[in-house]
Parts: sequence; C-alpha cells; structure tokens
Amino acid sequence: MENRWFMELNANLAVRVVVDSTSLPWVDSPQSGVQRRLLARVGDEVALATSIVRYAPGSRFSPHRHELGEEFIVLEGEFCDELGRYGRGTYVKNPPGSLHAPWSTAGCTIFVKLRHLDAADQGRVVVYSDAAAWQPGLVEGLSVMLLASFGAQHTALVRWAPQTYFTLHRHFGGEEIFVLDGVFEDEYGRYPAGTWIRNPHWSRHEPFSTEGCTIFVKTGHLPIPGVVGGGTIGNQGTR
Repeated sequence: MENRWFMELNANLAVRVVVDSTSLPWVDSPQSGVQRRLLARVGDEVALATSIVRYAPGSRFSPHRHELGEEFIVLEGEFCDELGRYGRGTYVKNPPGSLHAPWSTAGCTIFVKLRHLDAADQGRVVVYSDAAAWQPGLVEGLSVMLLASFGAQHTALVRWAPQTYFTLHRHFGGEEIFVLDGVFEDEYGRYPAGTWIRNPHWSRHEPFSTEGCTIFVKTGHLPIPGVVGGGTIGNQGTR
C-alpha cells in the first residue's frame, strides 16, 4: 500500500534536543481512542519513533509486529496485552519480531521508543519497578535500577535525592532522558517532569538535581559519526 504521509521530526541525531512533552498537542493515531505526543519520528505509520502514547479507557490497538522492537514505561494507568498487565512504573522491552495487540481497560499513558533495538537483541524484559531493587549510584544521593542491557545499550531508572551532584562526563553512543518526576538539571538548564532530552554521541554535561527527581535513561544507542548510522535516524539501520 502506498504511504499517504511521511514525517521527519528531530531526525538529526548529531544535535542536542530538549522537548517539553507537556506542551505538545495530542495527535490522533489510526486507532480510535489512541493519541500521541510526537517527540522524534522518521516514517509513516511504521516509523522509528519516540512518543508519549495515551490510551482512552476501553481503547485498543490492532495486532501488529515490532520488526525492530520497542521499549516503553507506563507513566499512568494500566497497559495490557496478551502477555500481561502493566501498571504505573512498569518497564517492558519487546524484542525485534515480537507481535501483540495492546489495550487498556482503565486508560493509560506510556513513554515508548520504536524500531531502535539491535536485531540480535531477542530477550523480552519486564520490570515492575515498584517491586524491584535500587542499587547505589556512583555518587552519594544517586540510586540506579537497571532495566535492560544489550551490547553498548543500557536502559535504567535513576533516582536523584535533593542536592545530588554528578561529575562532568561524556556519553559514548549518546544518551536519552525522560524526566518522570521532580526537576533534573545540568549546566544548560532545568528540566521538569515530562521533559525529553537527547544528547548525541560524545556530548558532555555535569548533571545535578537541587529538588530531587527520577529519570528514565537510555545510553549507548545513538549513531557514532564515521560508523554505520551516520547521524540521522533514517540511517540507523537496526538500531
């Protein structure tokens, strides 16, 4: 079938992007009752994308396959599919090639990334963060919950106690952050809950949190200049 539309949004992975998702409009999906706030996207209805997705109570999505996988964390409500029910704070990684038909009885909102996993990453992961253990971070006041790891890619929740400061550092393979609660900060600005940040390969910053916060973090998955990928989403291949 011929594509009727194609979108490129925040497609250049070589530049830093900061988006306040709470200020974005909700865009209807092809499924009634399912809407999106688009953070980054290259493609039509099948796209490499990062989005906030909202299911109205009783809505569902038709069966579909994730050829290059998906990761999501439930922000509000309860997300469901044939394999389980996932309440607030639950993280799910569905591997490349996985198939499901999700719905929500009560309604839900999720932060989701699509078509970015390595084709060899075939492990499905579900983490119920309200029952999982936090581990001490590298500095006092920092706690980390590892959600998934494959090769250079790592996904985690990071909790910052008030007045926690981290050292200046670089991100090989880049970093994405979604602020779940509180206010995350660095020398470039303040980022309240709902902020999405994408820092490119070899970017550097010195993060901290005056008030405390919890963030969803993914690292090591963005293209490296001169290596396969080239710096734009459309050339990421199986990433």
